[in-house]
Amino acid sequence: MIKKQPAANRRGAVVVEFAIIAPVFFMVIFAMFEFSRLNVLRHTADNAAYEAARLAIVPGATAADAENEANRILRIVGARDAVVTVTPAVIDRSTTEVTVEVAVPLNTNGLVTPRFTRGRTLQSRSTLRTERVSTR
Repeated sequence: MIKKQPAANRRGAVVVEFAIIAPVFFMVIFAMFEFSRLNVLRHTADNAAYEAARLAIVPGATAADAENEANRILRIVGARDAVVTVTPAVIDRSTTEVTVEVAVPLNTNGLVTPRFTRGRTLQSRSTLRTERVSTR
């Protein structure tokens, strides 16, 4: 017959097991938060590039309008140090397409210390044809 040990004798074992498992558990939790934030930034950068390009292709819009729109969308999720580039820099009647590029450095945009994304930049690009009447 096997005797059950009292619960008081197991108390030390539970503390040791927790000490072994806790760092791994918390690292997985932090990684989930970090990669969720990365996913939000990726989708927002894609959306910002597309919406800014959409704004820039209509007659009368400028590159500055497109850049402001992309930055406005990026601010919604708190993206920091993002670089928005609109090509061409001057949009006129002869412009046939507009490209908006968004670069978000992940070093300054992590929720936790950027352990998993250190030194990487998230980039998104959208190119659309303009709605202007050609002058040729």
